[in-house]
Amino acid sequence: MSQDALSTLLDTREWLLADGATGTTLFNMGLTSGDAPEMWNVDHPDRVRALYQGPVDAGSDLFLTNTFGGNASRLKLHEAQNRVGELNRVAAELGREVADKAGRPVIVAGSMGPTGEIMEPMGPLSFDGAVEMFHEQADALKAGGVDVLWVETISSPDEYKAAARAAELSGMPWCGTMSFDTAGRTMMGLTSADMVKLVDGLPNPPIAFGANCGVGASDLLRTVLGFAQTGTERTLIAKGNAGIPKYVEGHIHYDGTPELMADYAVMARDCGARIIGGCCGTTPEHLRHMREALETRPKGPAPTLEAIAEALGGFSSASDGTDDKGPARRERRGRRRG
Repeated sequence: MSQDALSTLLDTREWLLADGATGTTLFNMGLTSGDAPEMWNVDHPDRVRALYQGPVDAGSDLFLTNTFGGNASRLKLHEAQNRVGELNRVAAELGREVADKAGRPVIVAGSMGPTGEIMEPMGPLSFDGAVEMFHEQADALKAGGVDVLWVETISSPDEYKAAARAAELSGMPWCGTMSFDTAGRTMMGLTSADMVKLVDGLPNPPIAFGANCGVGASDLLRTVLGFAQTGTERTLIAKGNAGIPKYVEGHIHYDGTPELMADYAVMARDCGARIIGGCCGTTPEHLRHMREALETRPKGPAPTLEAIAEALGGFSSASDGTDDKGPARRERRGRRRG
């Protein structure tokens, strides 16, 4: 596929189904807590192929590589900071192999998670240092054949900007999502409206942007509505968790059923998202139901916050941070602004 295969596919489709959870799937395959998933790219390539094959078989149009923690800072925790190039390139090559055999266009997206370090002035990581770290990873993913870089679960605007710069230096198209997990804001305090301003101000904006992970599917859709209410015309991404995490017999279990995730996928589309997938807890079974729902249920108007809460469960906070009141007040303001 050409480098900008994602834009090509978006030109021909109203929505694309992304993949589900990487971590959940790998833990189900035997990864143990504290291990670096990226090592499996070299040590257990067949399991990583199976990780990618699951969403492809379930109907996903796009899947992420097993490289979320594949930057030097995160790999240093496993004394593998010198293996960034190898681990990312192999992950991408395995993905390319699976996608090219799919018999239809499937996008390989090179996952780039946060560095795990706090940026200046609060922490030790400089902007240039973050760019360098992301650039090293981006070049390796490019060498392995990804179609697009996929920056995800970012909470700091400076880190998002650094990843954007790295994509530019690598000459790669990119997408970027942030995680709004703190009363509707990112951990660093950004609201959905702040993120739209951030993306609009980038010299090298992403093909698509949005939200992933966070708390539950309801909160994530409230954030997507927040993006849409700014009037942005950029492609929006929704990758919500399969329900809320609960500890069950020593394991984290997500309570979102395939049926709930099917409702979430349709609501995400109606909220304005065009790239729709799942995050933590989302299995190929969830994805199959999501695909079927997107294909068979007609597009409707954007759901109200009440409809989202009724279908997917209540919100974790009264407001998403774009106002000082509750969600209802925000809706009125949103309509007036629109």
